[in-house]
Formats: sequence, structure tokens, C-alpha cells
Amino acid sequence: MSDDRDAVPAALRDILAAEGIDPRFPAVVEAEAAAWVADPGLADPALVDLEGVPFVTVDGPGTRDLDQALFLAEEGDGYLVRYAIADAAHYVRPGSALFDEALRRGVSVYLPGLSVPMLPRSLSEGAVSLNPDVVRRALVFDMRLDAEGRARGTTVQRARIRSRAKLTFGEVQALLDAPATSPLRDAEFAASLRLLPIVGTLRQLEAAARQVIRFHREELHVGLDGEVFTIVARVRHAVEKHNEQLSLLCNAEGGRLLCDVVGDELSHAAQAIYRVHPAPPPERLDELRAQLAELAGLHGLDPGAWAWRDDVPLSEWIDALPALVCDATQARIARAVERQAVMVNVRSVFSVEPGRHHGVGAEPYARFSAPMREIVGVFVHKEAVELLGMAPRRPPEEDAALRDRVLDAANAGRDRQRRVTDLTNRRVIDQLFAADAARAPAERPARTGTIMGITGAKIHVTLDDPPIDVKLYVADAGRVYGAWLKPTPGGAALLDERGAPVIVVGDPIDLRVVRRDERRDRWVLEPVGERRRPAPATSP
Repeated sequence: MSDDRDAVPAALRDILAAEGIDPRFPAVVEAEAAAWVADPGLADPALVDLEGVPFVTVDGPGTRDLDQALFLAEEGDGYLVRYAIADAAHYVRPGSALFDEALRRGVSVYLPGLSVPMLPRSLSEGAVSLNPDVVRRALVFDMRLDAEGRARGTTVQRARIRSRAKLTFGEVQALLDAPATSPLRDAEFAASLRLLPIVGTLRQLEAAARQVIRFHREELHVGLDGEVFTIVARVRHAVEKHNEQLSLLCNAEGGRLLCDVVGDELSHAAQAIYRVHPAPPPERLDELRAQLAELAGLHGLDPGAWAWRDDVPLSEWIDALPALVCDATQARIARAVERQAVMVNVRSVFSVEPGRHHGVGAEPYARFSAPMREIVGVFVHKEAVELLGMAPRRPPEEDAALRDRVLDAANAGRDRQRRVTDLTNRRVIDQLFAADAARAPAERPARTGTIMGITGAKIHVTLDDPPIDVKLYVADAGRVYGAWLKPTPGGAALLDERGAPVIVVGDPIDLRVVRRDERRDRWVLEPVGERRRPAPATSP
């Protein structure tokens, strides 16, 4: 392994082994990376000199691979958004060992306290990363917005930039919330950052007009302290959501650049790859509508507010949820309702055909913003610079074959990260419940959570502390309650033989570990306490 940051904790070794993930890079790949470090191509006369623009990066506190830097300015009655993305395609070229290795990996993989990068760290955290106070190559999107935040024109250029600072979301949020006390208040880039919430809000409003759903989810961060998993839930800073809007805008504009627009039809102008997210099927939306109507009745809530009607877009209804909450009981219900809305979505996929990305309301949409973390980012950058005449075009038939390989690697890489995340979450649950099971049965803690959903034989619960998702099996609940539980037509509750609700989505529930079922590879949990439900919530 290349350095001590690649040391893998024992708690994670089996996860990497199960997925065949090796943190080390072949010697030939490291040698190519070292050659690029020695000569990163900054003297390239084709690069536009943008070193005078006070770009900054804004990321989480532990981020080392800095893909994007931003600069915002007022321009007439609108705004200029300059979004610089690391020029990974310059270094990771088809036919090279670096490209072949990136293709094999597909994506960078993230685990608690450990990342396994797609590119060697000498590039992903060094020569390619948009680190502060050093000159770097970048693909710069100049996106011009009108006064309402709508895109009215985008140009792209390869440039030299020099980021002025590596900032965290917390630092930028502090500047925006209390500028008088922020150490950034007099910085060269402060005026740019003060425009971030303005432009971000305009983009959010523009997305709302396109009925894009904004979920109010907490972010769960799993870390590792030695060999012990740690779990922290936090609500994202507002500035994170604003910054996200710039990334989404860049990807939408990049998708457009990869297509010719002929009338109302899209035709291929490059051997491109797009991110496509189909809308939920109508039947799933009908099921959600029926389930929410059931929930409103079961919880004694005002159906005019809590039941989703046909004449109200789901995006507007979800956005109004926080205003309906007046106490802790309703807060649980709202979290469960939002989870059910999330579950109607289908997965997004990479595709060679441009299509709508329902989740962001864009068509087409391409992943330009993470070229050091995704092979598809390297490929679409390559296609863009070739299309725009910044690099020689490769033979189309060769690129078509390569595109198919990249597509497979991109989708496989996303699936691999999902599996790694699932395996990690299982280790977290094992750690938690093994400690409970080591106690005498009478001393095992009852852990409170919220019933989030019912699917088949499983009751899905999110614990309050730590805020992780666990499964209670319907048969185990029925055995404790002495009832044969059956679902309601809308799937919002489980009823006993007399039709009385026993398990209702949005209710609190106390759970206790019974044992580990090794044959079925699962933990057996049981409800604690008498068979009863809380009193119905009061309508606001």
C-alpha cells in the first residue's frame, strides 16, 4: 500500500475482500501518476488563464479529493456562475494504464474512516485535485442565469485556475449567518460566497416550479473510532443545499452540451453517457396516495392537510410537511410519510440514451461534477472537450465500444458502493445488537424507534439513538402480541383478527434484542411493552 492512510482497519477488511476491492494500485499505474505529477501540463498554451478569478472549494471537513471550485458574480440583471471541475480527462486517457485501472474500479469507494480512490492519491488528492494556493487544470463552466435563476447560456473552456481556499460547509455557513464575526468577511472571495444562498434559492425555486421534490432528510454519517463504529445524524447546512444546486446545474448544462437540439428532438452529438432517472410508475403513486389517506385516518389527522390529493403536486405536498408538524408525535409521522414518498422512486441508471432525470427535473443530465471519483465523469469530460474542439476526436467506432465498457463499469461501480454501504450498515447493527445480546435478557435495553414502513413480512423501524434502520419481522411481532397480523389495503398498518390496528406507520415502538438467528443471518427483535397505540395526534 502506498501510504499509511491506506491501512485498512480490521472491521472493514472483510467488506473490501467480499467486493474484491484493493486499496493498492499496480506499479505501472503509480508510475504513470508519478509522471503526471512531475509534468502536470500547466504550461499548455491552449489553457485559458483564469488564475485571477478567486475560486474556492466548499466541501465537508474531511474531503481531500477536491473536484469542484466555484465563483459567483452579479451580471446585469442576472448572475454568472463559474464552476471549475478538475480536468481529470487530461491525465486519464483511453489506452493508458490509468484509464484501464479507473475503468476496472469504476468509482471511488467510501467506507467509514476510509476511502478507496479510483485514481492514485498522488493525483486524486494531489496533482489533479483543486487544492488551495496552487495552479491546477480545470474544465470551467461559465453559466449565465437570468434574474429568476434560469439558465440562459453556458460556455465551457479548459483553463488554469488557482483556488484561494479550501472551505468547509460550516465555515461558509458561519460567514453567511454572522458575517461580522467570520474570519472570511474581508476575503477576496467573500462577495462571491454571499451570492451563493441567493443563486441557490433561485435554483431551488426554479426546481420547485418543475415539481422537483426536496426531501427534508437528515444525513447519517458512520465513522470508525479504532475498531468501533460511530454514528452521527445531522441536518445539512443550508449552504450545502445551495452548493448542490450549482452541481446539478452544471450537470444539466453538461448534458445539453453533449446533445444537438434539432427542433424538439435530441440527436447524438457525442458518444455520451447520461444519468437517467425515470419517474415513479403511476400505480406506485396511486398506492402512495391510498396509504397516506389511511395514515391520516389512523392517526386522527386532518385529511385535507395530511392526505395527498390528486390536485396537489407531490413536490408541493412534501415541501409543506414541516409546516404541518406541531409536536413530537407528528414529527415521527412526518418522517415516516416522507420515507414512504422516497420509496416510490425507482433507481437512476447510467444510459447511452439521453432521458429525463426525474429527481432533478433535467433532460438530459450527465455526471460532469465528479471526474476523479467516477469513470463516467472522465469519459463525458473527454467527449465534451473533443466535441468543443479542445482535443482531437477519436474514431467514433472506437469510442462507441469504449463508451459501452464505461457504461457497464459505471453502473457496476454504483452497485458496488451500495453493497459496501449495506455491508457496513450490517456491521453497525451487529456491533450494536451484539452488545445488547451479551447482557442477561432482563437487562437488555428497550430501544425506541419510529415505524417507517411495512413490506411483506417486515416492519421497518428507524431507531432514535443511534438513528439506524432495523427490521422487525411481522411473525415475531405477532407472537409477542398474540395476534395474527394482516396489512390494511393501503399498507399503512397491521391489524389483528378483530380489525384493530396494532402496528401503524408513524407510531413509536420499543424494541429489544432476543437473539441472533445465524441460519437466516439476522437479528431477532421483539416489541416491548403492552399491545397499545398512542392516542391519535391532534390536527394542527
